[in-house]
Amino acid sequence: MTIRIEIDGHPVSTDEGEILVDVAAEAGVYIPTLCYLKGKPCLGTCRVCSVKVNGAVVAACTVRVSDGMHVEVDEPETTDIRKAVVELLFAEGNHNCPSCEKSGRCTLQAVGYEVDMLVSRFPYRFPQRERDHASENIWLERDRCIFCQRCVEFVRDETTGEKIFSIRGRGSESRIEVDTERANAMPAEQVRYAVEICPVGAILAKRVGFDVPIGRRKYEVRTARARALDPSDGSGAP
Repeated sequence: MTIRIEIDGHPVSTDEGEILVDVAAEAGVYIPTLCYLKGKPCLGTCRVCSVKVNGAVVAACTVRVSDGMHVEVDEPETTDIRKAVVELLFAEGNHNCPSCEKSGRCTLQAVGYEVDMLVSRFPYRFPQRERDHASENIWLERDRCIFCQRCVEFVRDETTGEKIFSIRGRGSESRIEVDTERANAMPAEQVRYAVEICPVGAILAKRVGFDVPIGRRKYEVRTARARALDPSDGSGAP
């Protein structure tokens, strides 16, 4: 059923029940995301996609559109909320972008540019997080993890369906864990998938390192905004 909604004052026709983030992208309106993957269940963990729907602040990746919905994206309060969330993520981890293997391909880094972040308004915590390199295939760089839970929910043992990644602890004591035995059994394609869906450089494939040459950096060739508005293009080509 075709319905009509309004995004930043502009009428948009779409199908009822579609995810708001996708509808906005199809209409040429960029809403940043870090935990959402199109076609996968909504997680709603990062809140970077916060917008106003009928006056209330919500996570756009969790909202299914309905007729007459009024959406505000380019609005001062929610624009600042999105920027503050990104700044918090940088302050809560250790994100040394120049030395990171995923620099130029990191969604958090790209979204930081898109929300015009220069420096976090929050004090940096510089947490001490132990790396995990026990797996034969996976290097877990916990300093960079933003707890989006993509790996927890979307990477599973292909035989049993059991989770390979998990989050242990609560609050400041939270940390990402990997089941070493199951990780060792991951085929190469699944390792690559885990690395690709991680929005930062927390999950790395061993024996690969910098697998994309400097100068062919995904988010400097095409911005996060452009890629979100054209999700069919996964090449990063200009």
